[in-house]
Amino acid sequence: MNRTALFFILPAILLLIDWYVFQAVKTLSRSATESTQRIIAITFWGFTAVSLLLYIVMQFLPPDSISRQVRTFLWAAIAIPYFSKVFAILIIFIDDLGRFFRWIVSLFYKPEVREAVEDTTRQTIPSAGPVPNDAISRSDFLMKTALVVGAVPLVGFTWGILSGAHDYRIRRIKLPLKNLPSGFDGMTIAQISDIHSGSFFNKTAVRGGVDLLLKQKPDMVFFTGDLVNSHAEEVNSYIDVFNKVKAPMGVYSTLGNHDYGKYVQWPSAQAERQNVMNVVAAHKQMGWNIMLDENKILEQSGDKIALIGVQNLGFGPAALRAGNLAKAYKGTEEYPIKLLLSHDPTHWDAEVRPKYSDIDVTFSGHTHGAQFGVEIGDKKWSPAQYFYKQWAGLYQDGDQRLYVNRGYGYIGYPGRVGILPEITIFELVKA
Repeated sequence: MNRTALFFILPAILLLIDWYVFQAVKTLSRSATESTQRIIAITFWGFTAVSLLLYIVMQFLPPDSISRQVRTFLWAAIAIPYFSKVFAILIIFIDDLGRFFRWIVSLFYKPEVREAVEDTTRQTIPSAGPVPNDAISRSDFLMKTALVVGAVPLVGFTWGILSGAHDYRIRRIKLPLKNLPSGFDGMTIAQISDIHSGSFFNKTAVRGGVDLLLKQKPDMVFFTGDLVNSHAEEVNSYIDVFNKVKAPMGVYSTLGNHDYGKYVQWPSAQAERQNVMNVVAAHKQMGWNIMLDENKILEQSGDKIALIGVQNLGFGPAALRAGNLAKAYKGTEEYPIKLLLSHDPTHWDAEVRPKYSDIDVTFSGHTHGAQFGVEIGDKKWSPAQYFYKQWAGLYQDGDQRLYVNRGYGYIGYPGRVGILPEITIFELVKA
């Protein structure tokens, strides 16, 4: 479908959604005075007009006329209400199915039976008023239900922007490793992932997350990719925030799929390559040791373990594969413990487990837990689980482990509902 066709089709769909939802509004306001009904209708369709006008304006705004953050919020202002209205439509449709069935029944029964059916309808739904022979009224109860059901995601996703986007949570994980040298027993590692600096809109809150991380006093910090959404300059105004992330044994990082700028058009291949180089330079400017298909031997009290870092290696549909684990692994064979930084968790099943059984722990991110879901104790659900086998938390197969960090930032929807931004603190212990 070309862009011109979409430009006309999408507003038509939005108008249809609003017309359908308005049936519920009209049903519930029918007992109000005529002037009140008019005000309700004007208000409802006024919001529709504003949404459609905003959609049209967004189509013609030059890319650099407003910031990416403002553009994201404007799209959210359009998308969230309509997404919520879809839930309301599902309930209204149930009511319409019932009305259609009752209408079909009325066609085949004698008038006296039809009268009984209509009487039953009136008794079941007393607030609906009399039911004439040629029309079966809507259910007030289902219309109220539809509006409540539509309001829940509207309120939830709005709250997810205002509160959830920067509600950083500390998660503490013990990693028992049977070959762990004594020098590393009790060592703590902080992991953050998926910063997506181009999406941030509250620098003070972002800085608060960094302060929370530093209060944990980790021995070492891992960052597992996606510093930006696409453009290296997105992180420029946040370098003075993330350069505060320090640890006695260093900060180690790698690249994620978004860091390669593959989701935007570049004037040339050279411009695209330069953008990646600028992202790498930002890591270094912050004092982070970026690992691009390489390894680092860590030493503590005379004991040594290997840290491996690869560029993005994804194995899902249309996933980006830029790394080389064989190259990064070379030279680590003799070390008793190997830790791997790899952004995309699909790498674990596709290559790490079957080919590198001596890599003890893989640290990943990428999924964000879909930025939406439910977590109660050990139970969790998110749409992410339908796309990723490993999408949040700790996974184990034999002596190998994978941890999927839920992410520090966000992209697309500028908030989080249920699946909150995460700072993970690991403690290495001898099994």
